[in-house]
Amino acid sequence: MRLFEYECKKILQDQGIPVPKGSVADSPGEAVKIAEGLRGPVVVKAQIPIGGRGRLGGVKFAEGPKEAGEKAAELIGSYVGDIKVERVLIEEKIDFRDEIYIGITIDRSAKRPVAIVSRFGGMDIEQVAFKTPDRVHKHYINPISGLNEEESINLTEKMRLETEELIQVSYILKRLWEITRKYDGELVEINPLVKTVDGKFLALDAKLVIDDNALFRHPEFKTHQSPLTSDLEAKALAEGLTYVQLDGDIGVVGNGAGLTMATMDLLSLYGGKPADFLDLGGGATRENVSAALKILLSNKRVKVVLINVLGGITRCDEVAMGIINAYSVSSSRVPLVVRMMGTNEAEGRKLLKEIGIETFRDMEEAAQRAVELSGRF
Repeated sequence: MRLFEYECKKILQDQGIPVPKGSVADSPGEAVKIAEGLRGPVVVKAQIPIGGRGRLGGVKFAEGPKEAGEKAAELIGSYVGDIKVERVLIEEKIDFRDEIYIGITIDRSAKRPVAIVSRFGGMDIEQVAFKTPDRVHKHYINPISGLNEEESINLTEKMRLETEELIQVSYILKRLWEITRKYDGELVEINPLVKTVDGKFLALDAKLVIDDNALFRHPEFKTHQSPLTSDLEAKALAEGLTYVQLDGDIGVVGNGAGLTMATMDLLSLYGGKPADFLDLGGGATRENVSAALKILLSNKRVKVVLINVLGGITRCDEVAMGIINAYSVSSSRVPLVVRMMGTNEAEGRKLLKEIGIETFRDMEEAAQRAVELSGRF
């Protein structure tokens, strides 16, 4: 479960990590009142769960309350990166000298938490690690004993900070570990953590992702509405589908999380880029399939759709009928590649052949064909 920035900052503040003064608003009028209380230039930030909001126009600056209301009016109800903005965070504008990255996440291969720091904050940490790995420093955390003061200082020292800076950042890093532990965090990061002109550090932006499997331990989030990455994700949720939008151009539908992930891996292996993860689950009906396909066909980035189904309790002829139903009412003529095997496979193939949709039995051949049709092969 992902939290909004303003929710993350409330948790940081409760744990003793300094954050800019501010509050969230869901109307221009509220934005004006908040800015009046801050008494100075402010930042108006769209509350959406994606990075790079500034580049997309989701972060605006205002010199006073009136302009803050105007900027809020521009953002609320608009779309930033295909995501509708429902509320904005109004914060004091911070003058700073330096920005760094600190965070804690789970390294699946090492099967333990890892603390990550870099002097190059404000940037995509994955890109920094890829292009200049020497600028990113890591420390694997014993999940039983946790991150102690000595380990925190040793890691922070690698950023070559001054003594006073080292003390502040080390303290904040330790508090991030406490947040990770307390909230079952899969990712807790501050990017950037900025040094102000008076030498203090503030969390200018923050992210917290909580393990869904641990939500039974957190009744405070029982009614929490996790931010969605797009309107398409909201539509999928309403249809009972598991959907995550990505930045590729090949739509992916599978029945089962493992099969869907394997399909995405194959596409990547052959040079393709998945546009989504969409799992129909077991026993999918034609209505499920039709709803899934309509969602994918409404994504303008999708150049081709790959549907991968293993028929057990899911019948291949039902899948075929769902495809036909969706295709018959859609104006899109994005090519479809279908791989199906199992229950009523012959019937499903026959139905799709009649409307000119290509089918495969081999998963690798289907993935290669989808990449070819996307223009990436």
